[in-house]
Amino acid sequence: MNRHLIGLLLGTEEDWPTAFETIVRRMGPVRAGAGEEHCFDVERITIEPFDLRYTPRYDLVIDRLAYWYYVPREWLKKIALMDDVYLLNSPFTFQSMEKHAAYCAMMRLGLKVPDTVLVPFKDPPEHAKFAYTASRYNKPFDLDAIAERMGYPLFMKPYDGGAWVGVTRIKDRDDLRAAYDASGQRLMHLQKAVDGYEAFARSLSIGAETMVMKFRPELPMHDRYEVTYEFLNPEVGDEVVTISRLINAFFRWEFNSCENLVSGSEVYPIDYANACPDVALTSLHYYFPWAMRALVRWSVFSLVTERKPRLDLSMAEYFAIADREDLSYHEKLAGYRKLADEYFETDRYLDFCESRMGNLGEVVLEWVDSPEFDALLVDTVRSTYPPEEHERFIAHFRGLVGLWVRDEKGATQPA
Repeated sequence: MNRHLIGLLLGTEEDWPTAFETIVRRMGPVRAGAGEEHCFDVERITIEPFDLRYTPRYDLVIDRLAYWYYVPREWLKKIALMDDVYLLNSPFTFQSMEKHAAYCAMMRLGLKVPDTVLVPFKDPPEHAKFAYTASRYNKPFDLDAIAERMGYPLFMKPYDGGAWVGVTRIKDRDDLRAAYDASGQRLMHLQKAVDGYEAFARSLSIGAETMVMKFRPELPMHDRYEVTYEFLNPEVGDEVVTISRLINAFFRWEFNSCENLVSGSEVYPIDYANACPDVALTSLHYYFPWAMRALVRWSVFSLVTERKPRLDLSMAEYFAIADREDLSYHEKLAGYRKLADEYFETDRYLDFCESRMGNLGEVVLEWVDSPEFDALLVDTVRSTYPPEEHERFIAHFRGLVGLWVRDEKGATQPA
């Protein structure tokens, strides 16, 4: 029997790691094509000194920490370069390909990223050489004129930020000045707002699977994901999926979320570099079981099929399509989708899930419908909200998860 250890590199999260561990252990062994059995266990990784020549015990690591914390980041680099451990995601791309680089790459590929301008620091960096360099080479600029040229409303947001920190909607010159003054030493983008859009689509991609959800950023986190089934027409929905898969395959990101604004038949990607995409029970609620099932399926598929980690990028293949003047926008998207499906081995993955992990859906459904899961839900609410709100939110999330259970049971009933 082949044994595989999956490591979880975690910050403050408790809900989804518990769910992932439980599902993996309930799933049991998985048989490969030749009939040999593979079994899996999960371990939470501790942070401690490490010898660069030591051999790690993990076959695959799901990283939720290294983007923010240097010690585990350097450990991930070591086990990727020296030991071929499969990583979700590689620190080599997420460290260097932050939102700014991601905007540039997708603009080069012809995606409809809103007009974006990088503006210098409001306050100078604390560096001895900066004053001389700034006095000699920094060209004065008129921020008001840039904004007028772009046209209000705008968004100001950190070029490398996440979790909506430092994001400000700007409707006029006063807002612009206040936001820029508050930015301090953070390097910021100004981005043209897509005003009057009909839908905000937030897609969570895990490996070869993507869930597109209707997102309402103006609401509290527990209400932002609306449970609705066909809020995009099929053509636009397919484009949103293609953009999400393209971005992930291009950068070798296998656990990421992508935000698109939809206006009519136009899709505008606005945010798609998330090293720690949201998979919390208290925000995903209805969609949480899908995310856990997809994360288990992709991890198991990668290990059983001995999928090789890819640290190298193949940008030239995508740029070759982007630079062809004889192709329309949608023909280029089709070419990108083909490259993305090849990277994620989509057909092979779907066949593997059906033939080797056909029982996983029942495993997840049985657990989510159990008192054990309800206890996790209750514990999560109690650790997230103040005591006076516990009863309200326990009922709220029980209702949404219960809706998922009813939908799943209905989908599995014979016609």
